Amino acid sequence: MQISGHLELSRRHLLIVGAASLAASSVATRASPAATNPTTPTGAPVMTRVSLDVNGETHQLELDTRTTLLDALREHLHLTGTKKGCDHGQCGACTVIVDGRRINSCLTLAVMHQGDEITTIEGLGSPEHLHPMQAAFVKHDGYQCGYCTPGQICSAVGVLDEIRAGIPSHVTGDLNAPMRLSNAELRERMSGNICRCGAYSNIAEAIAEVAGRSA
Repeated sequence: MQISGHLELSRRHLLIVGAASLAASSVATRASPAATNPTTPTGAPVMTRVSLDVNGETHQLELDTRTTLLDALREHLHLTGTKKGCDHGQCGACTVIVDGRRINSCLTLAVMHQGDEITTIEGLGSPEHLHPMQAAFVKHDGYQCGYCTPGQICSAVGVLDEIRAGIPSHVTGDLNAPMRLSNAELRERMSGNICRCGAYSNIAEAIAEVAGRSA
């Protein structure tokens, strides 16, 4: 095309000029003080003081605000009985009891649980004084590799507490569900805990025995 009578610009010329302008703008942006200022790092951790009540003991921790409750228990308090399985809330290996309710500790932040009463598998019993649910799992061989067992036991204890508190399941919807659970009721309530070894029948027998004692 013709511009001012004598200056002729082709499409190729226009593309070259445009590309050069964009490159110059990009270099200027990278060199700007805001982009190179070392006092404004991105992704830096934000640390905070957290007080956690775990198994009857209070612990003061300095944590990254993004730390999950699972990692706080395992990496900072060294309570490694709580297992990291899928880390996406799908397997139940990380189940702990918080204020009487079972939760997946991989899906919640530690800073959200200041003042809560947290119970891990270590807080339920000891080798010398087993919790009834732990003893029942031993009696009925409710484990094989054992990796899911802490979460299974914590979840099982939580199930019986839920029933005592009148919390219905999706199967019966019964606010006054009896402690002597049907197999379907029990399996539905424990469905969030996966046993890759397939020891479900033995797990169900262990829980049913403890539920029967509590009836």
